Amino acid sequence: MLNTVLPDRQQAVILLRDGDLLTLGRWADAIRRRLHPENRVTFVVDRNVNYTNICESRCSFCAFYRDSDAADAYLLEHDVILAKVAELVEQGGTQLLMQGGLHPGLRLDYFEQLFCKIKKIFPQVQNHSLSPAEIHHLAGREGLTIRRTLERLQQAGLDSVPGGGAEILVDEVRQAISPKKIGWQQWREVMLTAASLGMLTTATMMFGSRETPEQIVEHLFRVRELQAEGGSFSAFIPWTYQPGNTELGGETATGVEYLKVLALSRIVLDNIPNIQASWVTQGAKLAQVALFFGANDLGGTMLEENVVAAAGCRFRMSQDEMVELITGAGFRPAQRTTAYSIVKEL
Repeated sequence: MLNTVLPDRQQAVILLRDGDLLTLGRWADAIRRRLHPENRVTFVVDRNVNYTNICESRCSFCAFYRDSDAADAYLLEHDVILAKVAELVEQGGTQLLMQGGLHPGLRLDYFEQLFCKIKKIFPQVQNHSLSPAEIHHLAGREGLTIRRTLERLQQAGLDSVPGGGAEILVDEVRQAISPKKIGWQQWREVMLTAASLGMLTTATMMFGSRETPEQIVEHLFRVRELQAEGGSFSAFIPWTYQPGNTELGGETATGVEYLKVLALSRIVLDNIPNIQASWVTQGAKLAQVALFFGANDLGGTMLEENVVAAAGCRFRMSQDEMVELITGAGFRPAQRTTAYSIVKEL
């Protein structure tokens, strides 16, 4: 079965529970080499701007959110965000990732006005912003359909939609760790609607909190099936729950567990071209190992990152360090765009 046949759900659970780590790694690596024979590992120069930390979802796994009356609650003014984008452009960046919380007072015009300014001043920047939960929240606030909300955001300058807030796409898990957040069907609706409007998307998975191996596998197959239905996922990014400073607490997944999930992701998601290694949660050394377990991309350099850092996980990496990591593993580094076109070989 290895290297040739896609496992079904039951087989995938067995592989995750009992599969040999190195065997899974060799299988995933063979798939990566077949899909990416140029021996290239890519990254994007980006900035993650968290426009607010006020969020009424109050997920138990999140250390970043604040109630609106908290002393350190904030909402960034447009000029502050534009200054951050200017710094990104000065450093050769091409991608802006804007995410925040489900702010009870924000309306759609905050984003429409902001996105129009960004597109006018920085047309070279790909605006890859707002999770499905945020888009669903805005639609509810305005009394609009998901399609109309996305159309208005797209017209204002939103280029693509990141897959944040997926956690585990099984509602039993979502009810346990984030009962106020959208269910998996609502996440699905936003992503398929964005794809139907010609927008690129990504898919993520946060694991290591309260889910079972069966639920991890279900998440992977649901992502695969969404892609087959007409999804536009350019990449899949699995990352581990970080328990520091959270209500949920507990422990994070081990490095071995991370690599097994990463490898299984590459094996199952045969219709998604790119798998990202999460150096933000795993650190540089394990991210380097991940390049031999199915990953072909290291995501963004992230000139700024606040959400994972709020949980006490503060790995940082410069562009030079990322290039050194890739070359040290025997690959060819290349800067890419959000759409995975190559900006330059390094």
